[in-house]
Amino acid sequence: MDQRLKQVIDASERIVFFGGAGVSTESHIPDFRSESGLYHAQQKYGYSPETMLSHSFYKNHTKLFFQYYRENLLYPDAMPNDAHLTLAKLEKAGKLKAVVTQNIDGLHQKAGSQTVYELHGSVLRNYCQRCGAFHDMAYMLDEANCEDGIPRCQCGGIMKPDVVLYEEMLDDDCISGAVAAISAADTLIIGGTSLVVYPAAGLINYFRGKNLVLINKSQTPYDDRANLVIYDAIGKVMAWE
Repeated sequence: MDQRLKQVIDASERIVFFGGAGVSTESHIPDFRSESGLYHAQQKYGYSPETMLSHSFYKNHTKLFFQYYRENLLYPDAMPNDAHLTLAKLEKAGKLKAVVTQNIDGLHQKAGSQTVYELHGSVLRNYCQRCGAFHDMAYMLDEANCEDGIPRCQCGGIMKPDVVLYEEMLDDDCISGAVAAISAADTLIIGGTSLVVYPAAGLINYFRGKNLVLINKSQTPYDDRANLVIYDAIGKVMAWE
């Protein structure tokens, strides 16, 4: 672990971690907002990811939505990296009080984290639009549960991933929990995000604690407000020694 970060952690009692796509890319889950992702989507499907991952596209082009969804957002073999694992250890040690994430892959929980606020939902949870039954990612990937490429519940209803699509609102309870955790933190560690996606990025404004740490490969609009800025891969920076 970066020694400067370790010193901050050792002196902290109520840490909250806020993470973005850069946390997951080190587990080989691509950021669909990257230039290659946008180019790939527009070339193959004729639409941008923002269009294909919208509520209206899910409703009006359901088959194509699920084709893109399964090919680009589901990574059942992805494993937690050093950042995920360190955060879980810090929570177990009583240092870390919550993880707030923009990611939808469930890797924080897979690593062992318990208190996780998933701002954009999770691909691990899927619900029938007819009866409300829950089904996991394996169910969604099983072709036996699909009709003409569309995952359906055993009742015949169309499935809906518990992911916040474009045009949809963030969950109020999740936002409230994240705000409360950040407001009570003495240290906020932000990693793997450029802090330009709102409203999630606006959560930083609720922090009133002592130490603001930013870990990202590139600059962010909030670098001048931080006590510590580290330009590097977050897994490398946070690796537990």
